Amino acid sequence: MAARFPNNRTLKILYEAQKCGYGILSQVCYDAQSAIALVRAAERSRSPAILQLFPVTLMYGKGPFLQFCLNLAHQASVPIAVHLDHATDVEHLELAIGLAEQGIAFDSIMVDASHAETDEENIAIARPYVERAEKCGVPVEVELGRLEGGEAGLRMMSDAKLTDPQKAETFMKGTGAIILAPSIGNLHGSYINPPNFRLEIVRELRRTLGDDVPICLHGTDELPDEVFTACIQSGINVNSWARDPYIKTLSEKLQTAPMPDAIEEATEAFAAVCERFFRLFGSAGRVQE
Repeated sequence: MAARFPNNRTLKILYEAQKCGYGILSQVCYDAQSAIALVRAAERSRSPAILQLFPVTLMYGKGPFLQFCLNLAHQASVPIAVHLDHATDVEHLELAIGLAEQGIAFDSIMVDASHAETDEENIAIARPYVERAEKCGVPVEVELGRLEGGEAGLRMMSDAKLTDPQKAETFMKGTGAIILAPSIGNLHGSYINPPNFRLEIVRELRRTLGDDVPICLHGTDELPDEVFTACIQSGINVNSWARDPYIKTLSEKLQTAPMPDAIEEATEAFAAVCERFFRLFGSAGRVQE
């Protein structure tokens, strides 16, 4: 499958992590400061990373902000890709793929049709976007099953549906996508009860799909470190772990410090969380000077 996307940043990062047995931090960034913080942390840690945008952020900043993130990531001294997460609405998908067709392309996007009633409907929604994205050299992530919850402009889902590994091969061939997001008991937002992840689903997916399909885990806020360690396959998606300390530090420091100083301290708060995850995931030090 990788032959379809020669030199694609996202796939190169994920396949290398998969081969070497460490996780990749796919960190959601909402603004320039958090994007800079992620890149700063990755360079200090000598770690690959994925800079991730939600559709609401893309709609706000559109092409100029995406181009900023691409420049920032691609000029870094470590491998960093830019990914669009959970694009569910037509306007978000049209904007992302339209920009790619104009030459401002994400390194990868997620076409999230998990709100569909059936796998067949999911495939029917995703396939046309996957085909358009591939023409621009952009691989696509899809979700088999359905995660419960919602956050930061993501569509709220109240009825989770676990991934059926026996359907995964047919689903991936049907969509034409290359990256899979499974539902294994993970959810968007806060966990009311301790997470009960069905890791046997991930193991069965790996047996079913082989090494061609990177598996990326969503819904990881508030997880204990040992759960992260158990889950690491190739990609880990993180949102509020770094966002919340960033916002808290910025709001507090703006009361007493000049704005540039407050922004710098908040950026460092965000970066510190990223650095912790690079160490936890085993990706720190993977890139040679």
